[in-house]
Amino acid sequence: MANNKLQITKSSGEQVKFSIDKLERSLQHCGANEEMVQEVVSRVVDELYPGISTREIHNRAFALLKKKKSIYASKYKLKKAIYELGPTGFPFEKFISGILYYSGYKTQVGEMVHGTCVAHEIDVLAIKNGTMNVIECKFHGDDGLKCNVKVPLYINARYQDVKGPMESNKDKNYTSTLGWVVTNTRFTKDALAYGNCVGLYLLSWDYPDGDGLKERIDRLRLYPITVSTLLSGREKQFLLERGVVLCRQLEKDSFYLDHLGLSNGRKQRILKEMKSLCNS
Repeated sequence: MANNKLQITKSSGEQVKFSIDKLERSLQHCGANEEMVQEVVSRVVDELYPGISTREIHNRAFALLKKKKSIYASKYKLKKAIYELGPTGFPFEKFISGILYYSGYKTQVGEMVHGTCVAHEIDVLAIKNGTMNVIECKFHGDDGLKCNVKVPLYINARYQDVKGPMESNKDKNYTSTLGWVVTNTRFTKDALAYGNCVGLYLLSWDYPDGDGLKERIDRLRLYPITVSTLLSGREKQFLLERGVVLCRQLEKDSFYLDHLGLSNGRKQRILKEMKSLCNS
């Protein structure tokens, strides 16, 4: 069977045609040169079989990249690394707060806000250019789960409850408010239609086009520590529990590594990896 006709299985269970072009673009996006891209593609294509999952294709490409250059492997696994911020979702909220902070926002996480009817704990409050952005995060630990219309419906109801009291607050340091829905996966068509109709700002892995989470992370070089190929799962969890979510944070506050009982050599290798990711 020709590779361009080979059916592969997406995380949702949907069968689609395998695309060499898509695989090449994902490898190029992580910084690999053309020679490396073609070598990895050739190896992966040789091991394809009908019905192979996109996850298995990704894992094979990742393993090959890791042998070549670990920083490329780290960037290539970005989407998976964000899933590893779970299972609670709180590290994802901290991650979103970090992205906005380095984009010029003043941020707060997990603040209680009194609405017209009840009080609400808001995932992230972020002020910039006179607008208070009221942000709710929907974290999914599985690539196959999309953010359906029920999510913006629910979040818009919460936003409408706090909007009046926030905008009538005499002590406010902003002139307007805006409700956001942020997810690490994708929105369904109905979720996008409803969210845009009621005026919510929607941010997902690939939405808005050209300014989704993936593009923002790469543009600002704000990678989560879970992209590391050197830190173990236990070590990543230790850092996440202490609010260290970004590679940039760990590079700056390297003392957290001292609590992990690492050898000096391994600590230096990890810090070198963090520096490479922050300045790649």
